[in-house]
Amino acid sequence: MTSNKKVVPEAKEALNKFKMEVANEVGVNLKQGYNGDLTSKEAGSIGGMMVKKMVEAYENSIK
Repeated sequence: MTSNKKVVPEAKEALNKFKMEVANEVGVNLKQGYNGDLTSKEAGSIGGMMVKKMVEAYENSIK
């Protein structure tokens, strides 16, 4: 069974801000609230870029 529960609930605000910044970078018109009109490609580009940036930040922190 999978869960969308945040490991650190206090991080929700920071993650939402990060998501909005990444959406702007990749050119996706993400709005506060409902975004069900996004295509899978648009939503995936946001999530994919978020993961890429988090991995890069981690790699830079261990150097």
